[in-house]
Amino acid sequence: MRALLLLLVWFSLSAEAQQLTIQGTVADSATKKPLEYVTLSLKTEQNQAVKTELTGQDGTFTLSKLKTGKYLLNVIYVGYSAKSLPVDLSDSTLTIKDLGTIYLKSGSTNLKEVVITAEKPIIKQEIDRLSYDLQADPESKAKSVLEMIRKVPLLSVDAQDNVKLKGDANFKILINGRPSSMMERNAKDILKSMPASTIQKIEVITTPPAKYDGEGLAGIINIITNKKVDNGYNGSINMNARVPNWGPGIGSSFTGKNGKWGISAYGGASADKAPLTSSLNDRTSLGDNATRLVQNGFRKSNGENGYFGSELSYEIDSLNLVSAQVNINGNSQNGLQSQSSVLNGTNELLQRYNLSNISDGTGAGTDASLNYQLGFKADKNRLFTVSYKFSQYISDDSYSSTLTDPLNFSTPDFRQNNTEKPSEQTYQVDYVHPVKKLNIEAGVKAILRTNKSEFEFLSLNPGTQQFEADALRTNNFDNTQNILAAYNTYQFEYKSWGFKAGLRLEQTVVKANFISANKNLNQNYFNFIPSVSVKRKLNETSNLTFGFTSRLQRPGIYRLNPFVDRSNPSFERSGNPDLQPMTNKSFELGYSRFKKGNININVQYMLFRKLVMPITSLNAETNVILSSYANTGRARLVGGNFNINYPLTKEWNISAGTRLGYGWVEGMINGVFIKNEGLMPSAFMSNSYKFDKGWNVSADVNYNGKDISIQGKTGTFVGSSFSVNKDLIKDKFSFSATASNPFSKYRKAENMAWGNNFSQYSSNQEFWRSFSASMNYKFGKLNGGIKKNRRSINNDDLEGRNR
Repeated sequence: MRALLLLLVWFSLSAEAQQLTIQGTVADSATKKPLEYVTLSLKTEQNQAVKTELTGQDGTFTLSKLKTGKYLLNVIYVGYSAKSLPVDLSDSTLTIKDLGTIYLKSGSTNLKEVVITAEKPIIKQEIDRLSYDLQADPESKAKSVLEMIRKVPLLSVDAQDNVKLKGDANFKILINGRPSSMMERNAKDILKSMPASTIQKIEVITTPPAKYDGEGLAGIINIITNKKVDNGYNGSINMNARVPNWGPGIGSSFTGKNGKWGISAYGGASADKAPLTSSLNDRTSLGDNATRLVQNGFRKSNGENGYFGSELSYEIDSLNLVSAQVNINGNSQNGLQSQSSVLNGTNELLQRYNLSNISDGTGAGTDASLNYQLGFKADKNRLFTVSYKFSQYISDDSYSSTLTDPLNFSTPDFRQNNTEKPSEQTYQVDYVHPVKKLNIEAGVKAILRTNKSEFEFLSLNPGTQQFEADALRTNNFDNTQNILAAYNTYQFEYKSWGFKAGLRLEQTVVKANFISANKNLNQNYFNFIPSVSVKRKLNETSNLTFGFTSRLQRPGIYRLNPFVDRSNPSFERSGNPDLQPMTNKSFELGYSRFKKGNININVQYMLFRKLVMPITSLNAETNVILSSYANTGRARLVGGNFNINYPLTKEWNISAGTRLGYGWVEGMINGVFIKNEGLMPSAFMSNSYKFDKGWNVSADVNYNGKDISIQGKTGTFVGSSFSVNKDLIKDKFSFSATASNPFSKYRKAENMAWGNNFSQYSSNQEFWRSFSASMNYKFGKLNGGIKKNRRSINNDDLEGRNR
């Protein structure tokens, strides 16, 4: 077989050696857009005409069947300055001479001077995604990634700092196009600690193509930390501090290239301190034996987060590239919570106790990958890639609970511990083959995933004063999930149209073993996942996009884990190992206009099946609320997004956006049919003004409306921030300060829930007012670009990983 391949390669080279070809592209030097019907005249050194050709609609040209020798290529186009290029085809072993992109300057004899200035665009619309350039937004120098996400179209942040895409929490976060263990357990803490100044841009992939895993119902958020790099090096360092909540933090990025070697790295660390705040649970049960439970509590916590990521690449030659990535992260959290609980009947006190909880949690994650990329001489866009990735995350959570002043409450002091160990190995092969204006992609993938959980419940023995394990509340959980997938995608551009369509096939085999309970679970399912994206260019400044995709979401270990959290004895929470994947179909229509300002309008319709949602029920005998997850039924969502970014003057820029969604959700809970519906709005406005001598000020306000679930809804809140930054050394060193929500010290994260025999209101007080300062320093110089693998592993498939 190998000898046959060598023979075919030799025959191909021998056949093409008889004919030489010149190819390239002609484009406008200012706009970088291809120019069609440009005249190309090839002559010998003796000025004898050899061949004349025109560029195509995409600006490309090919001059073939040429003999060896030296030529002169004249490029002529009306309204542009002509250009002459020497072309040397003396090398008899050369088959194709690629001149790359030839830029023509607009020529004019009437104007003495033309000066064109433009701000770097913040928002860019592509066929299946939208990107927000953080480096083009001056507020990125003063804020974290989580704070900047509020300004990204289609994204929002709720009262508890949970990120949502089009109002949905079911999405996947990638770092530089790849999944990372740092986003597995608690993404919002990492996003809080990431300085936005170290991030290049945020992509919102609304219609993920077939090359991505089928999971992520709402879409994918891709955070780009590094840019194309050149010979030399550059980097940035950011130091920041926030009071009274959060704390100090540091973040940095570095990129370097020396010959065939390239490296990029980013990292950071932060302390997260939450001072004493209050909470309230107020629950009323209905029926003949009506009760009311009131719990008043206080809590405080401390935490630390750290992360580091790096990529190393080596160009073996112009066609062979090897790269490796590694990400490491860790976090720790500890807290103290006190709570009084009072349960009243119609005319009497039924139960009372005081609870004190000490919590401690740690997490550590690692992922590493290795990629090999093979290029082809005949076409630089033709690629063959082989990738391998290993990732692992270990988390330990423990609670120590003390109960005092009990009345009709016999539960002794207790402790509970839970350890989760998810890990996975991924093997992937991708192939990209362009055929003129058609780009074909195909690949196969295998994910071998293991989830392990060990949880233990210990009660205090009053006689021995020792904590003893409760066998009925202790279990070991072992879950494997193997996924085999294949995909095929086609992308085609014709005149003002762009098309991308693909199909992904996935086979999933799930096995679960409850070791202590001696119980097994087996699931096996097959999914077809189509996707279609269409882009219509209306003119040079506006376009329409349409997208359809069918997606699914497999439950992660947090939702599968049957561990019962009893840190609050009146409210028990657990996962459900019988969960199946939920699916959805999404239709989107978008309009974008990019001229002096940017306008983005997006409307969508989403239909969900086997929706995994929290379900809550009240045990009338014990008066304990039981919360878990189930494939409760179905949901529908109709929504629209409007965003505008507009420079009112050269100094003053304004951006604003709003999202309106109306949702319907229904399903069976404990044999009772329940449904809920409602409007879910959000909006923001941001102003920034540039003064002389490097000063910039900004003011933001955002509104988050309610979100609905099958058994409840959340409250609303309004936030604001004011920041100022100063370039002390232009493009090198800057200082920033921010006041967030200066008019209100606290906010309440409110939730309303109900069932067939109860209603409940809960609120958690959060520190809302804060002040922060940040210093950012950029260093280094780059001169040419780092070569990186264009294809790599993306496991964007699990729901419920990010708590």
